[in-house]
Amino acid sequence: MFIYPVLSRAFMRVFIERQSKWLDLDFSGPAIDLVKKLNLNIEEVIISRNNEIVTEDTVLSNGDTVKLLSVLSGG
Repeated sequence: MFIYPVLSRAFMRVFIERQSKWLDLDFSGPAIDLVKKLNLNIEEVIISRNNEIVTEDTVLSNGDTVKLLSVLSGG
């Protein structure tokens, strides 16, 4: 049986889909500021907080699980 480690909720868990990596960050503020802090383009990501899509002005805080999902386009 595999036991999953319990992560401290003192940080925000952030998944960046394009880079396929998880980060633990100390952050509180609007989602747009998080995207800028990570040097990502707001027009190229969809922001999910605790498995719900949110807008760029949604306030995020430590304890949240945030996913920055890649926007796909083409034709």
